[in-house]
Amino acid sequence: MATERGSETENDKAALIETTTEQDSNPQPGTISKNEKSKLTLYHWTQSFNSQKVRLAIAEKGLRCEEYDVSLPLSEHNEPWFMRLNPAGEVPVFVHNDNIICDPTQIMDYLEQNFTDEGVLKLVPEEDSRYYLRVQHYRELLDSLQMDAYTHGCILHPEITVDSHIPTYAATSIRTQIGNTQTELKKLAEQNPELKDAYIAKQRRLKSKLFDHDNMNLKKLLGELESVMDQVETELQRRAEETPEEGSASWLCGDFFSLADVSLAVTLHRLKFLGLSRRYWGNGNRTNVETYYERVVERPAFRKVLGHVNNILISAVLPVAFRLARRNAPIIVGTTLLIGALGGATYVAFLCMKKRLTFFS
Repeated sequence: MATERGSETENDKAALIETTTEQDSNPQPGTISKNEKSKLTLYHWTQSFNSQKVRLAIAEKGLRCEEYDVSLPLSEHNEPWFMRLNPAGEVPVFVHNDNIICDPTQIMDYLEQNFTDEGVLKLVPEEDSRYYLRVQHYRELLDSLQMDAYTHGCILHPEITVDSHIPTYAATSIRTQIGNTQTELKKLAEQNPELKDAYIAKQRRLKSKLFDHDNMNLKKLLGELESVMDQVETELQRRAEETPEEGSASWLCGDFFSLADVSLAVTLHRLKFLGLSRRYWGNGNRTNVETYYERVVERPAFRKVLGHVNNILISAVLPVAFRLARRNAPIIVGTTLLIGALGGATYVAFLCMKKRLTFFS
């Protein structure tokens, strides 16, 4: 847990943010030089739903951004260095010059308003465009979905899923971590009095979220998701009727890829991962959604950020494994040497015994 890692991790992470300033909760768009535009930093976790949305938007716009993994399985988002960066202790966090933005919607709006050079994909139409309100409507609709409740709820109650891509060992580990987080936050609050209020506030939010993960409440939320998917299916059908020619298929809001598509693409990918896709599309059900998902996973930016649903855990597990190995290197090396020494001593003893038996025979 975070309380057992010592000061080395704290110092390493603190070095990453030593040049940042106080948080600007309402960053303003403005003219940014090309030199300034290169200084983009994103703190995220590979499997964080909100992180995936921001990373997909960045990839679609073709922006260069330095990324740092903040491992949720290792509770790095609860460590003091990160809580100082974002007192809510949540990813993603976007840093650009003096701006520190912690809300995923605000991050994407900031990118859209400030990075408008020629060749950079525009993901929101102009406000006077007839498409603008449509894009905003579906952004708000899709972003209102309680994806934390769906994700943790399906982990805690796998019986409601079909063909989940979460293996049993991972689900067990996540359930244990959820149960231990309250205790961990309490210890961190005691050890870091300057961050006590932030840790206590996070404890309260966690308790509220756990209520949403209750089996009965989760079924209610999943039922409400049906209505959202019906609206998406209807909208996609309108697009199909507007562009009936083969090869001229549109996206959710028109013949352009928008931030509404970013939200929809990541939402469908998460539902697929959780084992809920059969409930919401496929087998003749919501055929437009099914076709949309088949198309969006082929986009280069999507493949770069999310890849195939079967690779999701690999992309999450490997960084954690390497980080654990690095953190515990002295222990691992010491244990390896001890095992090697014991093995060598056993082998020498065996040879001596063998020689003695041969002599007496």
